Amino acid sequence: MIETKTRETYLQRVWRIVKQSINGDEQEFTKGSIDRAIVLLSIPMILEMAMESLFAVVDIFFVSKIGPEAIATVGITESVLTLVYSIAIGLSAAATAMVARRIGEGDREAAAKAGAQVILLAVVLSALIAVPGYFFAEEILGVMAHDQSVSSTGHQFTRLLLTCNLPILLLWMLNGIFRGAGDAATAMRALWIANAVNIVLCPVFIFGFGPIPAMGVLGSGIATTIGRSTGVVYQLWQLFEVGKIVRLRWEMMRPKWDIIGTLLRVASGSAGQYIIASASWIFMVFILGQISKEVVAGYTIAIRIVVFCILPSWGMANAAATLVGQNLGAGEPERAEKSALRAGYFNMLFLGVIAAICLIAAPQLIQFFSQTPEVVESGSLALRIIAGGYVFYGWGMVLTQAINGAGDTFTPTLLNFVFFWLVETPLAWFLALHLGWGQTGVYWSIVLAESGMALAAIWLFKKGKWKLAKV
Repeated sequence: MIETKTRETYLQRVWRIVKQSINGDEQEFTKGSIDRAIVLLSIPMILEMAMESLFAVVDIFFVSKIGPEAIATVGITESVLTLVYSIAIGLSAAATAMVARRIGEGDREAAAKAGAQVILLAVVLSALIAVPGYFFAEEILGVMAHDQSVSSTGHQFTRLLLTCNLPILLLWMLNGIFRGAGDAATAMRALWIANAVNIVLCPVFIFGFGPIPAMGVLGSGIATTIGRSTGVVYQLWQLFEVGKIVRLRWEMMRPKWDIIGTLLRVASGSAGQYIIASASWIFMVFILGQISKEVVAGYTIAIRIVVFCILPSWGMANAAATLVGQNLGAGEPERAEKSALRAGYFNMLFLGVIAAICLIAAPQLIQFFSQTPEVVESGSLALRIIAGGYVFYGWGMVLTQAINGAGDTFTPTLLNFVFFWLVETPLAWFLALHLGWGQTGVYWSIVLAESGMALAAIWLFKKGKWKLAKV
């Protein structure tokens, strides 16, 4: 009887913490239990990242019903769009670092002013990306795909997503503000709303319904754009009307060059990391594109599954970044370090389980999206090899994001350059094309580079120079 009562009390306590995290109750993350702080931030951030990865999975599920050309179009377009994502993630990391530091210092007004400047930057950068994206979409696909049927049938999809990139930028960047403020629940809800709209509209626009004609792969882009835009409207309403922790006012939208300068300084390093990584990914797709469209399709599906597994782990990494930023702002550097290390440990355990699932069930996971034998074979091979490095990824992504959260974006940028361009890219080219390993060489180069970068991140984090970063 006593044991039952203790068990019920423990479960009730766990459920209370889960409800607090999902409801977004305002919390103090610079005091008390570190594990509790990680759980409170991680649950909504993991759910947020799961929703972001669900975009990719839903799109590829419906697009795969069209054929390999459509899958390859989405895969190549996504590889190019990672440059847009890189900018968005970079500025999102800068917003998180600045807002978290100001919240830790107790200055919510300054946090709000930083958030307003993030929106201004998003609008300007969106225009710079949209113009060339509109005019050169078909040429971009033609360069990336050896099979010209891909560019001839899919360039409208590419043009749409490159031109309408503002929702992509804002969805990431505004959630960076919420994460920095410790309001992870609002960021999570924005992705829930965006995904719900996308899930409903994707089959409607792809296959047609009633008066809406079937648009194929272009319909996937339309659904995704509408879904993300809906999420952005919710974010802006929360920032300008609700303002639970950070509330923006329209007069804050005037340019503040000192804040913009700091944001760009921090974001340049953070965006640089992802641009370096994204450019490397584009090169991987280019190599695979020289083999066959079925290999590209298989790799595209495998990467979507990897993203679905990894993005929730980015929720844990983003929680570490918030905890590091707020604790540094509160003058608690040792607590900041302990928070990141605990988050890395939890993430390693989670990805170890995911790796086992991918190794065992790779063909079944790929077959859920495509029944083409060549696509299933290629995708299964990619998934199994890449999953072999998940345990290393668990540590690497948390600690590099924690360093970003401190405002030191140079160190992770250097790591990305060394391991993606001095290790992964030449190794993939050498193994795949020079030694004739084909797609296997590409996949092994990814594992070796990512694992080496994780080990280097652990070493640099323990050295502790990130504690001195200024934001």
